[in-house]
Amino acid sequence: MKNEPQLILNTKSYQKTRFRITKTSHLLISATINGSKGDFILDTGASNSCVGFDQAEYFGLKTKDSKTKAAGAGAIDMLTMVSGKNVLKIGRWKNPDFNLVVFDLSHVNAALEQHKVKKVRGIIGADVLINGNAIIDYATKTLYLNYLK
Repeated sequence: MKNEPQLILNTKSYQKTRFRITKTSHLLISATINGSKGDFILDTGASNSCVGFDQAEYFGLKTKDSKTKAAGAGAIDMLTMVSGKNVLKIGRWKNPDFNLVVFDLSHVNAALEQHKVKKVRGIIGADVLINGNAIIDYATKTLYLNYLK
């Protein structure tokens, strides 16, 4: 059925938010955590959303140590912390009980800077996309998230 995706997106429970595509082909989206706004990479391959250690104070995160090690984007065995009970807003979509991984993202921003792309405050990962039953429309550069049930 040709219009089936449009029927889903027109339901009252989906909220749409625009994203940008950087010259490094990363999807860049604005989000707010605990009332503080920032730019994030929208990454379908990242299992968890995360911010850098240097952003914990900016976002007012209460962190605790984690035994889990992080890996990705050319780095492995990175120490992590976790932060729970945060409020995430992407456009009008909201998750009032959002958990984050906190670790060193300097390698991500260093790679972006090499290509003269603005630094990001973190990564929005598959945890958010799955929770929000996300639909990514690359043609219109729009992210659709379903309200939490």
